[in-house]
Amino acid sequence: MRLALALLLPLLLVGPTPHAWGATPASRAASDTPVCVLPGQWARPAAAGTAVPLDAIRTVADAARRRVVLLGESHDVAEHHRWQLHMLAALHAQQPDLVLALEMFPRSSQPVLDRWVAGTLSERAFLDAVRWDAVWGYDARLYLPLFHFARMHRLPMVAVNVEPGLTREVGERGFAGVPESRREGLTAPAAPLPEYTAYLRDSFGMHATPESTGGPGDAADADARFRRFVEAQQIWDRAMAQGIAGAVRARPGALVVALIGAGHLFNGWGVPHQLRDLGIADPLALLPWEPGTDCARLRPGYADAVFGLQVREERDAAPQRLGVRIDLQGEAVTIADVERGSLGERVGLKARDVVVEVAGVAPREAADLVAAVRRQPPGTWLPLKVRRAGKVVELVARFPAGAPAP
Repeated sequence: MRLALALLLPLLLVGPTPHAWGATPASRAASDTPVCVLPGQWARPAAAGTAVPLDAIRTVADAARRRVVLLGESHDVAEHHRWQLHMLAALHAQQPDLVLALEMFPRSSQPVLDRWVAGTLSERAFLDAVRWDAVWGYDARLYLPLFHFARMHRLPMVAVNVEPGLTREVGERGFAGVPESRREGLTAPAAPLPEYTAYLRDSFGMHATPESTGGPGDAADADARFRRFVEAQQIWDRAMAQGIAGAVRARPGALVVALIGAGHLFNGWGVPHQLRDLGIADPLALLPWEPGTDCARLRPGYADAVFGLQVREERDAAPQRLGVRIDLQGEAVTIADVERGSLGERVGLKARDVVVEVAGVAPREAADLVAAVRRQPPGTWLPLKVRRAGKVVELVARFPAGAPAP
């Protein structure tokens, strides 16, 4: 089994020769830039921005013995998804009874995922049926090798997210204000850790607006709006944790591997915290580590282990993105939420905006908006009209020259 695992780990074992496992964590590259995790190296975050090297074979073998393994990602980075694919192959070699839990899909997509694994859908039919462009929107080419791996080995794929409209409603009303019939089976999240609350307060101060958190914007209401903002963020964490815990209960003895954005995992604040509240005491969080990442982020508990990646390769230009999610439960093309730092945020789009025109044409469904955005060449402008609070607001999306923004 050791030889078979070694053959399945071309990415994991590229890098340091055996004697390098004892190298000083703060090794420096020729450019004198601090390198806290070497490419091809597994390491455990330690104190003072350092990491202790780990043996690759033992690290993966330990992961295969767990009930839950959480593989982090940045959604638009191809190298992260390649690493996830190698990890799936390595874990599957040791534990064939494996379930794949996926942030990319709301629970309503589960029947489609089952049909995909059964081999009854083409790629195009699968992506259309799960409303990929409207619900997730990141380049499907980054994810399809992972989905093909699951289908090839007939591994169950489990949708663990919720519809974007639910998080928006929680942001407006708080979790208690959402009728149980619209909670998609979610239970109340565990209280956030103090460090998570502090982290979210910084984010709230930079990005939240009264429109996105359901408040009029006066100072007296700020604390209430912040509490709703925290609850809305926690809904994603709780939804994924409940979906993972449900997969554990449904398949006793199986290894549940979840593909989740790293922001939900680091420091154990998000999904791991909610999993522990649900009785999964030992989830293993593994994160990719890129050259140039600030070593100060490393600290005990940042992750159970990190894997050093090589410098990003240049990749084909990704499709243009506004960075918004559409509320698919209504007939109008309504913005459910706007990603922080996205082009949509810079344009001025807000949650609950109804898109009434795209380049002079009324979109009939979310796919019309997605198609219009993706047709835009770099450096061009796309006029938009949205209905907001009973008024029509004209906006212009100015797409940057060169490669599309993530």
